Amino acid sequence: MWRIRERGVLVVGTKFDQPMFGYKDPVSGRITGFDAEMARLIAKDLTGSESNIRFVETVTRERENFIAQGVVDLVIATYSITPTRARLVTFTDPYYYAGQDLLVRIADTTINDLSDLDGKTVCTAKGSTSSDRLRAEAPGAALEIVDAYSICVPALMAGRVDAISTDDTILLGLLDQHPDMFRLVRKPFGREPYGIGVRREDTGFRDYLNGLIARWLRDGQWDRAFKDTIGVSGATSEESRPANR
Repeated sequence: MWRIRERGVLVVGTKFDQPMFGYKDPVSGRITGFDAEMARLIAKDLTGSESNIRFVETVTRERENFIAQGVVDLVIATYSITPTRARLVTFTDPYYYAGQDLLVRIADTTINDLSDLDGKTVCTAKGSTSSDRLRAEAPGAALEIVDAYSICVPALMAGRVDAISTDDTILLGLLDQHPDMFRLVRKPFGREPYGIGVRREDTGFRDYLNGLIARWLRDGQWDRAFKDTIGVSGATSEESRPANR
């Protein structure tokens, strides 16, 4: 942490293509979303200003590499905590919970549940827990594995894939951009805890971040960030919010 304070800038790995979590506004260039707001709260606590932050686009497959190589100080990027990943990086306690779901074309009435995916092609991201769960729970589906969920969107529009599958709140962001073309199946399966990832040896930094997360849950900052980002879609936080600590 002393390096960050000495530098005066927090370098954060996050997504640039996931509305409501980490999204780069094409006009202003500002990074918006729930993960971005959490990162700004960290920057404010560490440096005295939420403006002392530099965001680095970090796609799913690069998260562990960027942490290990010191490209970023931390990754907050819809980063599901798993035993495999926890051998490579150190995670904070969960700051968010998501369920996996399906996004399909609005005119497609054939997919209404996970069981309807036999013979269908589903787009998801390389290195994600979503692809692992689909292989286990929908073995009859063909998977189209890409680098980023934004690549799945034109594929679904064009009919090259039949569905996109990832965490429900990520899909809500994609739906918000294309409400006349897509629908969310709204049959979530699985529960994904999101954590902030730091270098394996940075246990002191992890403990500091855990303290911040606990404070945000108690003092209302978590709820305000949710309301201003994910909440604009009409989503509620009951299933996503960790308990107060």
